[in-house]
Amino acid sequence: MNPRSEAMFARAQRSIPAGVNSPVRAFRAVGGSPRFIARGMGPHVWDIDGHRYIDYVLSWGPMIVGHAHAEVLAAVGKAASQGLSFGAPTEAEILLVERLCAVFPGMDMARLVSSGTEATMSALRLARGFSGRNKIIKFEGCYHGHADSLLVKAGSGALTFGQPSSSGVPPETAGQTLVVPYNDTNALADAFKTAGSDIAAVIVEPVAGNMNLVAATPEFLRAMRELCTRAGAVLIFDEVMTGFRVHPGGAQALYGIQPDLVTLGKVIGGGMPVGAFGGRADIMRHIAPLGGVYQAGTLSGNPVAMAAGLATLDIVQRPGFYESLFKSTGQLVAGLNAAAKRRGVGFCAHAVGSMFGLYFRDAPPTSFAEIMSCDKEAFNRFFHAALEAGVYFAPSAYEAGFVSGTHTTTEIEQTIAVCDAIFAQPRAT
Repeated sequence: MNPRSEAMFARAQRSIPAGVNSPVRAFRAVGGSPRFIARGMGPHVWDIDGHRYIDYVLSWGPMIVGHAHAEVLAAVGKAASQGLSFGAPTEAEILLVERLCAVFPGMDMARLVSSGTEATMSALRLARGFSGRNKIIKFEGCYHGHADSLLVKAGSGALTFGQPSSSGVPPETAGQTLVVPYNDTNALADAFKTAGSDIAAVIVEPVAGNMNLVAATPEFLRAMRELCTRAGAVLIFDEVMTGFRVHPGGAQALYGIQPDLVTLGKVIGGGMPVGAFGGRADIMRHIAPLGGVYQAGTLSGNPVAMAAGLATLDIVQRPGFYESLFKSTGQLVAGLNAAAKRRGVGFCAHAVGSMFGLYFRDAPPTSFAEIMSCDKEAFNRFFHAALEAGVYFAPSAYEAGFVSGTHTTTEIEQTIAVCDAIFAQPRAT
């Protein structure tokens, strides 16, 4: 029973649309009422009714070192004690950007913003200003935030609710966005043949996480790089989710493919609202006040957020962190696959780095169409059974999951045992 969460949800709906401030949190994709979270520690969260959960949402990715890490809290407390915001430059901004430029190939310069949406929106404006062109290419099922030109066959909440495009987006804005199937190299080549001289940028999640986890093929990304170079289009890797998640240097280091611009968020804020976009210096110098592409933000580079981000990056870059993190993720996926096979359930799991996907189908999907073939109702039953047993997966069949450095063998084995018991009950799946 969750009487306090249910009462809180009813109260929230009187003053907040649908009772939430981000759509997927409403649980409408899976049914039922969302749990209102009171606190987190390590790999766990507790709701206001006192129930504890092993957390695989992790604030949709940022909590890579777990909730309420002592070092992050200490850094945030120290920064907050000196002032919350100045609207002026601070050394912490330089330190974080220098750290990002040292890690990501081809990132000569970067600018900080306050969200992933702001980062991708700004990167696209910059690409258009740099190239003098208007059209962009995105991929079916990829979500890059809620800027108008990107809400065309998008993932995340738009996909969860069966509305791949948003109302309120002018047709002329949507008309500047070309949508190509994910992992379809031939379709991408055809788009360049048709509109190559008008394409300002291609933006892609190199590992999609907002139509569930779908990994790009290396051939797809290599073709994208070659086509952009040949046509003079800007290649943007949206690594808001994959940055520091799939590899210490992001998906670009994992695949060995260098984009022209990259957008970041999630982990670089350590749980605080931070985003960034950066890349080649000749492109970045088109940003105001050096160039004519305007972008600004009062809270960009907020000192408290910088402290959280820097402390988090200190932790993840220590020897052995990623080896342990990826081992835990692999253990989770292997255990779930073995349990499903043993119980004869049409289910599989797949991981890239510390991101994972759960699919009610026989093999990991490689495209939006294959994602849509998954058994959504089976996922919904599975989700609620796991939640009741104390395992908190994303409340949508179209979202990736995440593992933190604080998920030990104990939590992984507990999760596998819970899922095995669910798989043993046919109506639960």
